[in-house]
Amino acid sequence: MAAIEVEKLSKTFRVPEKDEGLWGSVKALFHRRFRNTTAVSEVSFSIEEGELVGFLGANGAGKTTTLKMLSGLLHPTEGRASVLGHVPWRREAEFQKRFSLVMGYRSQLWWEIPAQETFRLNQEIYEIPEAEYRRNLDELVDLLDLSDCLSVPVKKLSLGQRMKAELAAAILHKPKLLLLDEPTLGLDVVMQKRLRLFILDYNKRNNATVLLTSHNMEDVVELCRRILIIDHGKLLYDGPLRQVVEKYAPLKVIRVDFREAVSAADLEPVGRVTESSELRAVVEVPRAEVSARAAKLLSKFPVSDLTIDETPIQDVVRRIFASGET
Repeated sequence: MAAIEVEKLSKTFRVPEKDEGLWGSVKALFHRRFRNTTAVSEVSFSIEEGELVGFLGANGAGKTTTLKMLSGLLHPTEGRASVLGHVPWRREAEFQKRFSLVMGYRSQLWWEIPAQETFRLNQEIYEIPEAEYRRNLDELVDLLDLSDCLSVPVKKLSLGQRMKAELAAAILHKPKLLLLDEPTLGLDVVMQKRLRLFILDYNKRNNATVLLTSHNMEDVVELCRRILIIDHGKLLYDGPLRQVVEKYAPLKVIRVDFREAVSAADLEPVGRVTESSELRAVVEVPRAEVSARAAKLLSKFPVSDLTIDETPIQDVVRRIFASGET
């Protein structure tokens, strides 16, 4: 069963324009000019219940606008969408109780009061019975390690603590759909890892559907098997992450340490040497020949350690944007 169905969804904004300077401002008071800017153009996709999907694109590509339409915050210019069986921009109460939108750069927590007060407010908004509220909150406090944060004013929390509290507030009512916009923004590596593990656990434990946007490719690699790629408002790709990597990353990277000094010139028959020192080198080789090239290194050179890595996903996505096709 599809949790999200989108067909030719488009959003165009009417943006005011004015000439430069004071005189331009004066003229704009009497003769306003506008231009149309298309943020999303005829985007179509379907996401099944329980899927965890990555939504990738450069700044301004249309990711956040799409999420806002799916959550009902924006009304599309054209097209249709069904989210959990509802038309989101009708903003029906039953629909609003079944999803959450979390934006890493925006806060739903009240700044001056402790997070637990926002949790209580959400209990009333979502009409969560007291027993269920206590059970859900205790589970979230344990999973997110929030026990020391509940009674502290939000403005006194660290960024990592605040993001954990944001997630707790967003899923206190156990939504069936999570729309996550840059959930690890600004967090350190350790906290990013913890939040990723929590999102994955929530997805599996509740069979919740998750649509995730992130500029942190580690989020996408660790959480998503399927990705959507949007650029200039148009959907470029919808499919497995692995397929994108194989198409746009024809090379693999061999990192090798030596027991004795080896020159870059000696390694050229193996592949393209991108980094080299006396006892260490990085060599790019064709994906289809990686086993044979690694065996050649092991048989002909004094290798002490060897690892084989994929091309960084950031480079893969950059190539997709550069090509404009998939």
